Amino acid sequence: MDTIRWGFLATGKIARTVATDLALVPGARLQAVGSRRLASAQAFAEEHANDDGPVTAYGSYEELVADPDVDAVYIASPHSLHLAHARLAFEAGKHVLCEKPLTLNLAQAEEMVALARQHDRFLMEAMWTACHPVVRELRERLAAGEFGAPRQLRAELGFRVDAPPTDRMLDPALGASALLDMGIYPLTFAHLMLGPAEELTATADLSDAGIDLDVAIAGRYPGGALATMLASMTSWSDRSAAIATDRGRIEVRGQFHHPTHAEFTAYDDAAAPVRITGREPVIGVGYGNELAEVGRCLRAGLRESPWVPHEQTLTLMRQLDAVRAQIGVRYAADADPSLS
Repeated sequence: MDTIRWGFLATGKIARTVATDLALVPGARLQAVGSRRLASAQAFAEEHANDDGPVTAYGSYEELVADPDVDAVYIASPHSLHLAHARLAFEAGKHVLCEKPLTLNLAQAEEMVALARQHDRFLMEAMWTACHPVVRELRERLAAGEFGAPRQLRAELGFRVDAPPTDRMLDPALGASALLDMGIYPLTFAHLMLGPAEELTATADLSDAGIDLDVAIAGRYPGGALATMLASMTSWSDRSAAIATDRGRIEVRGQFHHPTHAEFTAYDDAAAPVRITGREPVIGVGYGNELAEVGRCLRAGLRESPWVPHEQTLTLMRQLDAVRAQIGVRYAADADPSLS
């Protein structure tokens, strides 16, 4: 597969940003785009036209996944539709990169993974943070003990959502949730740096529609490490993260889920801070790195990425389910996992 030919399913804001990064990924091209409205797909195709050929626009997702020139489908629809759209792609023989969170709950995520295996197709959650060069290098060096043993971690992500109740970010039918949209990032960061959580305790403020607008989570991790994680749709967080070790402190600079760099400062050492900048370049704003990883895996014949393995995704879905149970947020799909 010299060139991975991508089909984009949905044309919202995240799809437009990812498509911009795709144009910078060697060995990848936007082949087609599908939307529920043909006019939307045509506008998207025109906006992201390739130098080496047109982007085909489809007015349905069924037509998109049926395109024989599409190798992999990037699913950018709302969370509540991910399972149904992934099923379409797998049944059409396509590989899948699916936006985070993978689904609304663990049962749906397990079904999606099972579908990928049944059809012998690649599946990866689009967790760009796990593919980010700075995050990957920091994780490797922290695990190797270079910065001491991690004891405490803090991560927060929030921004104010001013939108009508029918917007994807606020409509329960579309999986609205500060936890699912923002909270998955600090939970993932803690998982990458500390390992699987042993205990999570959460509290939240809910909207009149029953979705979490603000959520705070405390976690205990292997070795006795502790973490505090915050997500918000009502306030402007600094979107930072830090890790305190028994030797010093790591500050993740920029927005922690796609940082510019990280710095380790030893408490008892007068030496300059150690900078972690990543062992390879960031492609675009960072989405390009996850797209490149999909391409690498497909060329190697893999069906999951070692950077975002299925078990990691399922572990984090278990955590999201557990936190939602504590704060009292439920979706129709919790009662019937086939709903999507």
